[in-house]
Amino acid sequence: MSLPPTSDIPASGGHAPLTDPRTAYASERFPGQQQDYPGWTGAMDPVPDHGEGSYHGNHRLDGLAALITGADSGIGRAVAIAYAREGADVAFTHLPEEDSDAAQTVQLVEDAGQRALALPGDLRHESFCQDAVAQTVETLGRLDILVNNAGFQMSVDSLENLETSQLERTFETNVYSLLWLAKAALAHLHPGASIINTTSIQGYHPSSTLLDYAATKAAIVSLTHSLAGSLGERGIRVNAVAPGPIWTPLQPPTQPVEKIRNFGHDTPLGRAGQPAELAGAYVYLADPSSTYVSGTVIGVTGGRYLG
Repeated sequence: MSLPPTSDIPASGGHAPLTDPRTAYASERFPGQQQDYPGWTGAMDPVPDHGEGSYHGNHRLDGLAALITGADSGIGRAVAIAYAREGADVAFTHLPEEDSDAAQTVQLVEDAGQRALALPGDLRHESFCQDAVAQTVETLGRLDILVNNAGFQMSVDSLENLETSQLERTFETNVYSLLWLAKAALAHLHPGASIINTTSIQGYHPSSTLLDYAATKAAIVSLTHSLAGSLGERGIRVNAVAPGPIWTPLQPPTQPVEKIRNFGHDTPLGRAGQPAELAGAYVYLADPSSTYVSGTVIGVTGGRYLG
């Protein structure tokens, strides 16, 4: 995989060349496409960049162990790659039907010289959340970083078409599991540990077609602040990342074709982001040197503001 292109400004004085953020990744419109839920990486056009060829670690997480939800693909896979290349062992959850993508994530973590543990199951069940934490600790010997990243969304064209079953699925996956996992993890998180949640630009600027999803992402912002307040006395930091439109397998199964064609083109940078572009934010928040960073939401939004 080739590295992102640099701008026309040459390197000088020993400095690296600049990268134009507008063209760092593909800026043309995506081909119209859809998939059945939950979506698969290999079926996407173009295939997302998770940092496979570009992320280089600097031993920032040596000896630590992370549990990442939804890391078979998308943002979660990018975080798994970065964490492994920074020296952390990685456990991650995925839906059972995502086994093929999960196997690729396992290989990428192991190629970085770290242990990988894939945990198939449904986060809508509290028992699975508890088991995921228990298996992580049993296999990796510890738990230092919990990344609540998995999410469910499905667009609806009107409130009348928002079914209660979808509402329940969205809140159980996006909000309930966050609390269940954090609760289960507490017994294993020591001072210096981190919880990192994935919220969204939708939590600040909600779309009319993602009513329930946007509401859960606003709830995650609130939970991040309140958990940071309640867990600070234990020395546990809690932060969040708010992505903008990111090209992941979550999009084609859950958005209309026309939305896919124009995905990300309403941002100031004029394009959708790639999963690889978020990895650094998750590494920064997990890095033990970020000792005074808690209760913070980092936006990776292509220029759209939070708030």
